Amino acid sequence: MTYLVEFTAQAEVDLRALFIEKHAAESKAAARWFNRLESALEGLAALPHRCPLAPEATEINIELRQLLYGKKPHVYRIIYEVDEARRTVLLIAIRHGARPSLFST
Repeated sequence: MTYLVEFTAQAEVDLRALFIEKHAAESKAAARWFNRLESALEGLAALPHRCPLAPEATEINIELRQLLYGKKPHVYRIIYEVDEARRTVLLIAIRHGARPSLFST
């Protein structure tokens, strides 16, 4: 049984910013990269528990997971939560891997 993948407002902003940052509208290679990212996000519907816990999970005691996407040095972290009761994957943020934790000051 599959899960519904939903975006928080922050995840939507992050995804739009990546589209612009990568120049996906102007470059075929960038568009392919972006389309593969979207496919990876959609893939969470089938197996959301396949990814490890995000470092932030221990900071807030919530089972946040992270999907790593890309190749070094351009690895992005897709941070999400699985809601078993609603059978939903909630995408919380999409961040470059070099950025600090979501809850760093």
